[in-house]
Amino acid sequence: MGWKKLHKSAWIHPNTITLYRILAVPAVVVLLLWDYKITCFAAALVFTIAAITDLLDGYIARRFGLVSNLGKFLDPLADKLLVISALIMLTHKQWVDGWIVCIIVGREIAVTGLRGIAAEQGEVIAAERLGKIKAVFQIVATVPLMIHYKYFFVDFHLLGTLLLWVALALTVASGVSYFANFFRIFKQGSRPGPQ
Repeated sequence: MGWKKLHKSAWIHPNTITLYRILAVPAVVVLLLWDYKITCFAAALVFTIAAITDLLDGYIARRFGLVSNLGKFLDPLADKLLVISALIMLTHKQWVDGWIVCIIVGREIAVTGLRGIAAEQGEVIAAERLGKIKAVFQIVATVPLMIHYKYFFVDFHLLGTLLLWVALALTVASGVSYFANFFRIFKQGSRPGPQ
């Protein structure tokens, strides 16, 4: 079967790939219930593969004109479920400070709310570059935090903690930027230009 036919298959349709990412969430949560090195590594592996599928489904959707309203809804939802669930589990294991996760989760809820309010008014608050960089750092920080232990003289917990601090700073900065754009849009009554 050629690639042009294969991409139309339900198994690798962008929305199906997004659903795979959502289904990875309970797998990550269950694997993190145990403190064994093998389960932590497995959780990090599943999380990484799931995060990579975000690039894959986006590419297929754009390349073959399969962008849909359902996909626009599911894709960011899957990303947030994956990252937030992993961070909550890491907080449960006391490998991450709870207040950091509260800020990250709070930012995601607030921005989603702002987008919803803007959408009701016919305005669009597009994803900014800073927000995308923030998402990457959240994922990159979560992986070593899940591995947690030392391997080959590398302290993965320390590495992940340092990366999470960077992700936290980007989270706050991008949140402030979204709020600034939101108030600017409704104050001026005009849609922002491309970012």
